[in-house]
Amino acid sequence: PSQWKMFRQELLKYLECFLMAVINGCQMSAPPNRTELMWEDFITCLRDQDLMVSAAPEAPPFYLLAKTAVSRPLVLVLDDNFYYQSMRYEVYQLARKYSLGFCQLFLDCPLETCLQRNGQRPHVLPADTIHLMERKLERPNPEKNAWEHNSLTIQSPVHSLEASLEVADLLLTVLENPVKYVEDNVEQKETDRIICSTNVFHKADQTLRRIVSQTMKEAKDEQILPNNLKLLAEELNKLKSEILQDLRQGKLHFEPTTGISDVVSFFCNEKDSIVWKYFSKQHQH
Repeated sequence: PSQWKMFRQELLKYLECFLMAVINGCQMSAPPNRTELMWEDFITCLRDQDLMVSAAPEAPPFYLLAKTAVSRPLVLVLDDNFYYQSMRYEVYQLARKYSLGFCQLFLDCPLETCLQRNGQRPHVLPADTIHLMERKLERPNPEKNAWEHNSLTIQSPVHSLEASLEVADLLLTVLENPVKYVEDNVEQKETDRIICSTNVFHKADQTLRRIVSQTMKEAKDEQILPNNLKLLAEELNKLKSEILQDLRQGKLHFEPTTGISDVVSFFCNEKDSIVWKYFSKQHQH
């Protein structure tokens, strides 16, 4: 995993080299620290799509862009699983840095279909890998992440003209509305810190979800009335959302030494007050 992450980071640097050349309308230079084989694959990919002519003869480390790369709107498709939001956020940061359009296309495919398609591949992946990916994959969530608001979910294996039109409309929208780079946005910097820090937000989200689930199970075992169960679930989920929002915005702080235990303790104290209210009602009945 650490090597895979290193390769992803390196590929983003290559992409940035290409973007800088397109934006400035100049030659592309090879980054000094590069994996030669990986860089050659990247150059070959650009050539195959008529985005690059060849290396400039007078200066081998420099590459000439083709007219197709600079003469019309350019859409770059990064075809990867991007199963963690933090992986996609790195691409968003790059788009924001150069005031480019950014969007996400999520192909929502049932696990059974993925396994069936995998079985038809020339090089079949272990089924465990497909199951693991399905568990790890974090779907676009514009309600939590403002930067994901230009996201479109396409149901797979269904293909339709309507979906094609939606994709075209999304691309036009982001081309016309690039991400604005705000240099001194303190809140944005704090958000960046939280999202990019050892997945603290993700861990808190998963932990609080488990606590809510366990609490609801205990409430059912106590035979809380169905209507009250619904209200309890709503209150607990609202509390969870508020705490996660506070964590994201830096209103809740955590100590690196104790991780998210302080956040969990705060949630549990508030949760106990809510739960006690419904358990009291039940005993009154």
